[in-house]
Amino acid sequence: ALQQISRRCGQGATPAGKTGLTGRSECGFEPTDFQPEPPALDALLTAADNALRTLFGTPRASRPCPTLPDGPDHLDPQQTRLAGALMRVNHVGEVCAQALYASQALATADPALRAHFEAAAREETDHLAWTRTRLDELGARPSRLNPLWYAGAFGFGLLAGRLGGDRLSLGFVVETERQVEAHLDSHLERLPAGDRASLAIVAQMRDDEARHAHEAEAAGAMPMPTPVKQVMRAAARIMTVTAHRI
Repeated sequence: ALQQISRRCGQGATPAGKTGLTGRSECGFEPTDFQPEPPALDALLTAADNALRTLFGTPRASRPCPTLPDGPDHLDPQQTRLAGALMRVNHVGEVCAQALYASQALATADPALRAHFEAAAREETDHLAWTRTRLDELGARPSRLNPLWYAGAFGFGLLAGRLGGDRLSLGFVVETERQVEAHLDSHLERLPAGDRASLAIVAQMRDDEARHAHEAEAAGAMPMPTPVKQVMRAAARIMTVTAHRI
C-alpha cells in the first residue's frame, strides 16, 4: 500500500507539494490527515493502558524489594493465611493508588503537576510489584474485585480533579496517603512477627506514603472538608474488610 501511495505521489503530483483546485493534494490526502493525535486522546490512551497494566499485567519494580536481616520467615499455616489476607489488602491499596494518580494526571492541565502525579505513580508501581510478589510467595491470590476497586478510586480521583481543581486534588492525595499510612501502621502490628519479608515491605511502603503526603502538601494542597474525609474513611473501610476475604 505504501508503494502504491508513493507511485501515486510521484506521478503527476503538483510541484513542491502544492494542492490542486479541489484543495486536496494530488495524493488525495488533506494536510490534516497526518496531524498528530490530540493531547486529550493521548492522555485517555495512557490512562487506559495504565488500567490494563495494573489489573492484568505483571508489575516491575525499579527498586529492590525491601528485606530485613537475620534469617528467613517462620510461619505456621494460620500465620501464613493471615499474612496473605493482609498483603492482599495492601495490594488492593496499591491498585487504588495507581488509579488515583492516573485519574489526577488526566484531570490536571498543569504539566508540572501532571509530572508530579506520574512520578508518584511510578514509585507506587514498586509497591504494587512488591505486594504481588509477596502474595505469590505466601500462596495467596489478589482480590477478585480489583477492577471494581480500580474503577472506584479512578472515579474519586477524577471527580476531585475536575470539580475541585488542582489544590483540592492534591488535598485528596494528602488525605488518602495519611489514611494509608495509618492503615499500614496497623498492619505492622498485626502481621506475624516471623513474617519478616512482609514487615519489611510494609515498613518501606509506609515511609513512601508519608513522603508522598508531605510532597502534596508542599505543592499547595487544600485541606479536605470533614464530610469528605468521613466518606473516604468509610469507603476505605468497606474495601479493606472485603478485600481481606475476597
